[in-house]
Amino acid sequence: MKKLIAAASFTAILLVSCTPKATTATTAAGTATSTSEQIAQGKTIFENSCGKCHKLPDPASHNPVQWVGIMNAMAPKAKLTDDQHQWVYDYIISVNK
Repeated sequence: MKKLIAAASFTAILLVSCTPKATTATTAAGTATSTSEQIAQGKTIFENSCGKCHKLPDPASHNPVQWVGIMNAMAPKAKLTDDQHQWVYDYIISVNK
């Protein structure tokens, strides 16, 4: 039982630490959301930067947690800034809903 709790705790910490930092706008209600401009920018970056080297994956082919790992692996190869990384992730997740 202790091993199961330790494994679950480790997984939760790993997911939180690997999630891209939010660079989002704040709504009147005080919640953070991506702007439509940022999502559109993410789509453009996704198509141009990712599509330059390989066929574009279907955003629905992976869940949001899987996309964190994929994005963390691919963003440095595509030389994306932190903001660009976040915008692409936000775009993929917005299409994946």
